[in-house]
Amino acid sequence: MQQQEEKLRKIIHLGFEISQIKDIDLLLEKVLSEARRFTNCDAGSIYVREGDNLKFSYAQNDTMQQKLPPGKKLPYSTFTVPISKNSIAGYVASNGSILNIADVYEVGSLYPFSFNRSYDDLTGYRTSSMLTIPLKNFRDDIIGVLQLINAMDQNDNVTSFAHEDEELIIYFANNAATAIERAKMTREMILRMNKMAELRDPKETGPHVNRVAAYSVVLYEAWAFKKGLPQDEIDKNRDVLRMSAMLHDVGKVAISDMILKKPGRFTPEEFLVMKLHTLYGANLFADIYSDFDESAAIVAISHHERWDGKGYPGYIDPHTQKPMPGYETENGEARGKKEDEIPFFGRIVALADVYDALSCRRCYKEAWDENDVLKTIGEEAGKQFDPELVEVFLESIDTIRQVEKLYPDHE
Repeated sequence: MQQQEEKLRKIIHLGFEISQIKDIDLLLEKVLSEARRFTNCDAGSIYVREGDNLKFSYAQNDTMQQKLPPGKKLPYSTFTVPISKNSIAGYVASNGSILNIADVYEVGSLYPFSFNRSYDDLTGYRTSSMLTIPLKNFRDDIIGVLQLINAMDQNDNVTSFAHEDEELIIYFANNAATAIERAKMTREMILRMNKMAELRDPKETGPHVNRVAAYSVVLYEAWAFKKGLPQDEIDKNRDVLRMSAMLHDVGKVAISDMILKKPGRFTPEEFLVMKLHTLYGANLFADIYSDFDESAAIVAISHHERWDGKGYPGYIDPHTQKPMPGYETENGEARGKKEDEIPFFGRIVALADVYDALSCRRCYKEAWDENDVLKTIGEEAGKQFDPELVEVFLESIDTIRQVEKLYPDHE
């Protein structure tokens, strides 16, 4: 009884922790990792409902993770399965009940589904016990499925999931479902803001901003791992960075179509107007109500600064659009920020944004070859980009490539 009470207190605390996360991708990661920690299992995945399908949205596997170098993340691909009785996740989503299987290889004729062994065959991993939980919101709607794999005993041997923990994990899953719905709404609001920019500038697509934001988080996490930052600080920072990076160019909504949609090169006068999108973006978040507002303003105004001080807008007041006293150049313009004067999040998004712009096809250019992109970024270390971040970026290129696959451009 005392042990169950302790587990209940832990579940309640976990519910509070996940409620603090605003970004949907980071929330899914946190929900899965905490559910796995609570049940002491080796692996797991989360599916999020999209219409009549479940989208495989996040996966973790400690056994496979241990084969990677420190700081690297396990790659995975997204796919969808129909909500039907032909798969374990689909079966749980269709009937809304938890499913505890001691060995998925021994399902036999007990259920209408069979276990898909393709991942095990490909990797040599052996899936055995599986606990699959529906994610239900307060209206009792299924919004996803949480799947936990291979419970471990005290000697790290695979065992069955304890039936006495099922009620507690269902309680956690229901709290997670509410948090996931809230985070999805936040993501949709951010994407709608970007759609306004996309109507004006076709380069600002949903996949583009999602990639830039995800690259930014990869960069930050790799940098923070090297620095040995505490995990709670990393979690907090990457949450606000992820959302802020998606809105890096939202200030373009205030730029005239005559300039924004001009097919050729800008005149010097037009480029001066174009550069104002950084100030307009910062002004959208001028009223600071949260860490996100502050971070979004910082990213918007500083993602075009350069490490060598030749970027823009520099030391300029976003409200008056005039140089700050003491930071004027000889011709009266604002001096560009350089090196550590540039806010760290701005330096991260600057690199992520340029990488995506060079790597992807646009209406005015073809995608660059990856070798040329990486060569250019390497050459710009210490000039356009923070050299330390360039080093981290190049070390993380495998993860960057994986992120790129998660957010493909629309055909």
